[in-house]
Amino acid sequence: SIAILLYLARKFKTPDHWYPSDLQKRARVDEYLSWQHVNVRGKGSKLFLTKVLLPLLTGQPLPPEKLEGVTEELNIVLKQFEEKFLQDKPFIAGSEVSLADLVALVELMQPVGAGYNLFEERPKLAEWRRRVEEAVGKQLFQEAHEGILNIKNL
Repeated sequence: SIAILLYLARKFKTPDHWYPSDLQKRARVDEYLSWQHVNVRGKGSKLFLTKVLLPLLTGQPLPPEKLEGVTEELNIVLKQFEEKFLQDKPFIAGSEVSLADLVALVELMQPVGAGYNLFEERPKLAEWRRRVEEAVGKQLFQEAHEGILNIKNL
């Protein structure tokens, strides 16, 4: 949860870029972390549930019109994310990666795991993803997402 991440960042005195001491940068991180619950997480999880888990549980494919509606909801949120949070910056809080970027990318990997490549036609989002992966380390990123990216093998 977000509360646990913030606790860990404070307790273990992580490098400042993860949860900045600069109040404006920290406010930007906090703003995203508060917004993402019902937006990126809500819509990304809904697509994952709709496209992967419901058909798996029911044994029935989802009607295409239902999937289209869920996908459109996510697309609206992705546009908001790019315009409001990324803008023309390398990361959400500015020039360095933060917890906001980490949380955002983790949530966006659920729809990717469901087979929806949301980065494909969004160059700004794809470049941001590349920067976050590099900041975390590509190998660690792949290890962390191995399960969700292979979920279709169920």
